[in-house]
Amino acid sequence: MPRWPEQRDLRRERLAFDASGRRASFDGDDWDALVFDGIGGGAYEVVVNGDVVLRGTSMFASHAVDVRGRLRAQGNVVEIRAVGWPEVPRRPRQRWRTKVVEDAGTLRWFRTAVIGRAPGFAPAPAFEGAWRPAWLVRGTPVTRLVLPRLEGVQGVVVIDDAEAEAVVLDDTRFAVVDGVARVGAVEPWWPHTHGTPRLYELSLIVDGATVGVGHVGFRAVASPDPDAFGLVVNGVPVFTRGAVWTPVAEDEVRATLVALRDAGANLVRIPGIGVPETPEFWDACDELGLMVWQDFLYANMDYPFADEGFRAAAEDEARALLSSISGRASLAVLCGNSEVEQQAAMFGVDPALGRGAFFGEVLPALARDVGADVPYVPSAPSGGALPFHPAHGVANYFGVGGYRRPLGDARAAEVKFASECLAIANVPDGAEPDAGFVPCDVGADWDFADVRAHYARELYGDAAAASGSAALARQVSGEVMARVFGEWRRAASPCAGGIVLWARDLQAGSGWGLLDVGGRPKVALAHLRRAWAPRALWLVDEGLGGVDVHVANDRPEAWAVELEVLLLADGTHAIAQAREELVVPARGSLVRNVESLLGRFADAAYAYRFGPPAHDAVVARIGDLVAAHFPVGPPVERAAFALDVAVDGDAVVLRADRLAWGVRVEGDGLVADDDAFVLLPGVERRVRVEGDPSGARVTALNLIGERSVSASDVAA
Repeated sequence: MPRWPEQRDLRRERLAFDASGRRASFDGDDWDALVFDGIGGGAYEVVVNGDVVLRGTSMFASHAVDVRGRLRAQGNVVEIRAVGWPEVPRRPRQRWRTKVVEDAGTLRWFRTAVIGRAPGFAPAPAFEGAWRPAWLVRGTPVTRLVLPRLEGVQGVVVIDDAEAEAVVLDDTRFAVVDGVARVGAVEPWWPHTHGTPRLYELSLIVDGATVGVGHVGFRAVASPDPDAFGLVVNGVPVFTRGAVWTPVAEDEVRATLVALRDAGANLVRIPGIGVPETPEFWDACDELGLMVWQDFLYANMDYPFADEGFRAAAEDEARALLSSISGRASLAVLCGNSEVEQQAAMFGVDPALGRGAFFGEVLPALARDVGADVPYVPSAPSGGALPFHPAHGVANYFGVGGYRRPLGDARAAEVKFASECLAIANVPDGAEPDAGFVPCDVGADWDFADVRAHYARELYGDAAAASGSAALARQVSGEVMARVFGEWRRAASPCAGGIVLWARDLQAGSGWGLLDVGGRPKVALAHLRRAWAPRALWLVDEGLGGVDVHVANDRPEAWAVELEVLLLADGTHAIAQAREELVVPARGSLVRNVESLLGRFADAAYAYRFGPPAHDAVVARIGDLVAAHFPVGPPVERAAFALDVAVDGDAVVLRADRLAWGVRVEGDGLVADDDAFVLLPGVERRVRVEGDPSGARVTALNLIGERSVSASDVAA
């Protein structure tokens, strides 16, 4: 249950460390304690005014140091000294090895993040010094453990404080009986894709005084079938989509989460290679309606749990993490580790050794003891004869992506849930492809730019892929990701969701991030935004079965729409067209076959190939939602055609005389509400923008040149 500090008679002041994170100075001798939220860099010692007051080795541990009698009125100095890695015990020996982590034989003994120590995908710099805030504290914080629960439609608040007399939920007071307050019917907290992430202001009444706790939400999360993992929230199956979280600067956390939320993600995963997140991160996820998959911070290595001291420290670390997050509305999954079982199996030993008692029994028991009422996964991946077989349990699926399997493998693999997936070098704007860092597997003679090039050849042909076009390089990874999620989101798919590797680049270059190192969205995220949208439209090529139109509605209200389908020839005119009025049920979906809508055989997928193709594009449209499928490949050759641009308020208005593919509205400081989209011939499209549209440039992948917005366009 979360620890909510009581702020009465408590003063905190943050220490300002230098750029190294290892030295700070301050004045004043009336502080009681020095509190560190996290110290990195291997073994360390903390020195206050020349005296060693703390020694440690874990970057995940927090420390409170009594400094009474050690301070002076002016000129106090705090130093964090790196003392290297102490000599490690000889036993227990490693039962498997990993190339992922540098010097894993040593690092497995110390609690430190893999990020910063994995040369292939997350090289240095590692976390050093006071990587999380340090505080001067006066007074003693009082913590109370609070756990909101949802039982049916009834809200329950469990409190561990025997002195608490009542809780106040928003403005209503409820009595506490035997540590439990029953607060009646409540509005549940939902992931934003499926409803409102409702939060209540909670206070405790203790000794007649009101103590603020913060915001809480009530929800129920389950995964009924361990062999086919999937999240059920408040009784509703949720197609889960999101990204693996990568650490960002404190002042950029919320903006990064908002970018993912706005792209339709409903979950972020804190991976075992990463770091624990801050209360501010969890506050933002609670508010934004983003679920969180929390790994305990273990990855790949054979950790020495047989060592009594290591095991005891690991249990203490787990209790501290659980006590800080277990009451969070956004917490959806707890996972023992990242790729430990997989690493053991791929090394050739029994994958059961990778689970052991700690991940298989101790962690889930600790979670139950604290009251974490969410599903527990022992390892990602896990399940099946081998933990990385994707048809069981959870999978780290890179069949399409890292392993360069054909696009059809996304269906053939029968993925039930992808705890990580895809992994492609996504090219950011403003840079040439693969300038800077590109991730790779250690020892491989290829990198993830080669992965992207592979799918460019599959989608666009050898000539286009070899053209060196930066625009095509930005486009291809997004198209691949959207196709995979289109396969997985189908009503007939066994897949309950996927988590893309990963959210934001750690270094400048073509990394796995959907956002670049500065937090700017890449083209890949624009494609996922359409695939992940709560109300989404997409097409799937079913070969001899033609082309199916899929419409999903995750919202709690039914969705009445007019669906239009067209077959376009030469990208200019419709040779077949049909419309149908549909009502997509709340939190449901519909599927329509293009030829059934047209009422005749048209070889929509161009699978039978009776002569040359009569059409080059299959299009489905619901209002501004447009999905296109190109049976013989997209229009990669550029052509001259009319593309008219005007400005109307905060919108750039577009109209073309032929289908425009990969349309972008760009400009300095300009942010468009859609990107890399399809513009239909003769159909006006309004693209809302933030910023001054007067310098906007409009491009398309099949258009020669570009169209710039002129002053007359703005004036008009």
